[in-house]
Amino acid sequence: MEEQKIIGIDLGGTSIKFAILTKDGDIQQRWSQETDILDDGSHIIPDIIESINHHLDIYAMTPDQFSGIGMGSPGSVDRDNGTVIGAFNLNWKELVFPKRDIEAGTHIPFYIDNDANVAALGERWKGAGDNQPDVTFVTLGTGIGGGIIANNHLLHGVSGSAGEIGHVTVDPKGYLCTCGKHGCLETVASATGVVRVARDMAEEYAGTAKLKEQLDAGEDISSKIVFDLAKEGDPLATAVVDRVSYYLGFALANVGNTLNPAFIVIGGGVSAAGEFLLEKVRATFAQNTFPNVRENTKIRLATLGNEAGVIGAASLVLENNKN
Repeated sequence: MEEQKIIGIDLGGTSIKFAILTKDGDIQQRWSQETDILDDGSHIIPDIIESINHHLDIYAMTPDQFSGIGMGSPGSVDRDNGTVIGAFNLNWKELVFPKRDIEAGTHIPFYIDNDANVAALGERWKGAGDNQPDVTFVTLGTGIGGGIIANNHLLHGVSGSAGEIGHVTVDPKGYLCTCGKHGCLETVASATGVVRVARDMAEEYAGTAKLKEQLDAGEDISSKIVFDLAKEGDPLATAVVDRVSYYLGFALANVGNTLNPAFIVIGGGVSAAGEFLLEKVRATFAQNTFPNVRENTKIRLATLGNEAGVIGAASLVLENNKN
């Protein structure tokens, strides 16, 4: 009998990515579609069901050829009941029932977890984590997410909030975060945080710098612009990147001292700054870690890019089939 396949889904606010994978995590087919968040996101689950069934028809496949569907979703995910609430970028303000509805619509078993956790599983399995038993994943995007794998287990905590690395406090007197407290890592090291730090530092900056000229002229800037200018030697952009890197290195040092993973893997849009960012982060990490952690926990860039979500989602199926 032919080996069963897995469907992995990475559900985001702008697009839904799908893949058909082998149990070894190799992608055989992939496709994506826009996320329709209109009408309180009520079209999203029907669209997912329709897309899966449509593609199974195209590939002449049947539900019994699949061991399961795995999905990473934003919001607060109840893994056991297969529900999601508070995924505001999907307009899912009220409780939704992906497991119930997708299983009924596709006749394939369905498993779900938080999107940052799922990306962590993907990077750990087939990416920069080298399938090590202890890996921490940090994603630097519009916000900052995290996923912690310890002794081969993804940590969830008592209420599903383990790995909220974006809310590690790096400056108790710092910016107010959307979560209601001050000085979270997310307020200074996410894509939006980098821009905020740049604007504030530009106000106090007395010298000449291209970044200051752009901000003073009212031009829109992004974290990419800040990093690109810093790479060119712009003095203000360099100071901004140094500050952001300090906060990130400081937070990751605390993560390292607490968990001592083999790798702390950094992904997300901001990580596109690459080794330029990592070099600075590693310096602060080294200054703030216990010697044994400093020697044995390494900071790496993610390698899977957009595929981390679908690959990690597929691993949810394997994990649940083991139990």
